[in-house]
Amino acid sequence: MGTFIRQHLSPTVFILFSVRICLAQVVPAIFVFGDSSLDVGNNNYLLSLSRANFPPNGIDFGMPTGRFTNGRTIIDIVGKSYCQELGLKDFTPPYLAPTTVGERILHGVNYASGGGGILNRTGFFFVGRLSMDTQLDYFAHTRQDIISSIGALATSKLLAKSIFVVNMGANDFLNNYATQTTSTPRPETFGHALISLYRAQLTKNFSRECRTSWVHPLQREQYPSAGHDCIASQNHLASLFNTARLKPLVTELNANLEGSEFVYADVYNILLDIIENFKSYGFVNFDSACCHSAGRFGGLVGCVPESEICPNRSKFVFWDAYHPSEASNLIIAKRLMDGDLNDISPQNIRKLVQG
Repeated sequence: MGTFIRQHLSPTVFILFSVRICLAQVVPAIFVFGDSSLDVGNNNYLLSLSRANFPPNGIDFGMPTGRFTNGRTIIDIVGKSYCQELGLKDFTPPYLAPTTVGERILHGVNYASGGGGILNRTGFFFVGRLSMDTQLDYFAHTRQDIISSIGALATSKLLAKSIFVVNMGANDFLNNYATQTTSTPRPETFGHALISLYRAQLTKNFSRECRTSWVHPLQREQYPSAGHDCIASQNHLASLFNTARLKPLVTELNANLEGSEFVYADVYNILLDIIENFKSYGFVNFDSACCHSAGRFGGLVGCVPESEICPNRSKFVFWDAYHPSEASNLIIAKRLMDGDLNDISPQNIRKLVQG
């Protein structure tokens, strides 16, 4: 991941939500695929440099769990806070945890992994991480375990009513494309290859029972000459990938995958709006890490036990050099639930709930 806080934002987020989610019937389960922004502890069980199972991470969660923030992730908030009355009474557990077995998997599993990407080679220097393909393989194992438990027909019904969240892609730019020093492909070439693989992954694995997916890349880089400003070239690349690749993919999937409804959620611009108008959201800081170790913005070192913590975590946009604070995640989750077409299109989650 990068170092300076404000300079480099996510190449995007789009969310694919079934019309069935959070309806009057109980949502039986949430299945989560992604990177560090949604990891709830899978990397705890890997030999990885990308881990958050130590304080002060999780300080507002009650303890460090492997979440890369001070409290809850966006999907924690959307999945539990907004849908709890419909049956989602607990947070989705990490797949690699030894306790994620038996009846617990009937309520969903989280496969997200810090450092993971759409491409298998992404994040290789972290050593241990779960790529998108690996996460999908693990989901296949989970599906078979559920079939063994409740039968094939009941499994199909359970998955058809479940929420699927896919949040992947940031590391493919930040910890793959941006780190290439020789034979670097043109951005258009890399973007085309990436979206082609992503299309295949989503189509193959979410075209039948699975109806819901959330994709959220996040990246920032260190460019000292930019000062407090965002890096125009990097943000242009992110924006281009959003508008030219991801948004059309949502339209394509909506047209081709019968029985599913896909929604594009522009978390890139939601977070940018929070940064540019931070005072109106009640923040006092928009460009520094609350968990601060070294560097002008606290971005030279990740959040470690020796880090200093800001006096009021709810007043900082970013928890560490890479991840939003729980306060920011609360705003993002709210705008995904109730935002207009600038935030999420063709409709927000609440309208899907009412639909």
